[in-house]
Amino acid sequence: MHWLYLAVAVVFEIAVALCAGKAQGFTERGWTAATLVTGGLGTYFLSRALLTFDVGVGYALWTSLAGVGITLLGALLFGQRLTVGKAVGIALVIAGVAGLQLSGTV
Repeated sequence: MHWLYLAVAVVFEIAVALCAGKAQGFTERGWTAATLVTGGLGTYFLSRALLTFDVGVGYALWTSLAGVGITLLGALLFGQRLTVGKAVGIALVIAGVAGLQLSGTV
């Protein structure tokens, strides 16, 4: 169940970034509210996952997986460039997440 909580937390963290980008420095009220709500929900589900995960490992998984998702969605939805350097970085993050999983600390 902790993996499900973490996955939901990652989805909400991605939503936070996308909403914050639309909030225009918190001048757009609807997007600002969406940023705050998704941030709260993401943090809630992360806290549920951290009942099982080590804090450092859970937080590292949460932020890195969300970062990969945000980068990919930025390229797909907003036409942001996905350079070779970004692709290598994403591959390294995925390798790091796999390493954490295989280390047996999760």
